Amino acid sequence: MYTFTKEERLCNKKLIDELFHNGSSFLCYPFKASWLVVSQPQKFPAQILFSVSKKRFKRAVDRNLIKRRMREGYRLNKQLSLYASLTAAEKQIVLSIGYIGKEIASYEFIEKKMLKLLTQLNTEMTK
Repeated sequence: MYTFTKEERLCNKKLIDELFHNGSSFLCYPFKASWLVVSQPQKFPAQILFSVSKKRFKRAVDRNLIKRRMREGYRLNKQLSLYASLTAAEKQIVLSIGYIGKEIASYEFIEKKMLKLLTQLNTEMTK
């Protein structure tokens, strides 16, 4: 249940390109989320991409730490906050979450904000 497999990661260049050109986005500090409803069938209701700015965090260890914390926060909360509503609505989405904070946040803060972002995403999709 609380897994994060290869199929859940967004790797398709065409989908990523389409996401950033045609997708909707919103801010939920310290994250910026972009999402797009897709028509082609996928194994999972959502495919996701995490990114941290190289301009803001010069050292790769810092970027990797933030991405690790983001992935963990998502992995633990996706089932209840996102997948349940997506499967009920029979929708499939691609999602990108970029970290726009200025400093490295604690895991507790990141997890709390990730939960807020996922609930905000649900309300955005039902509009």
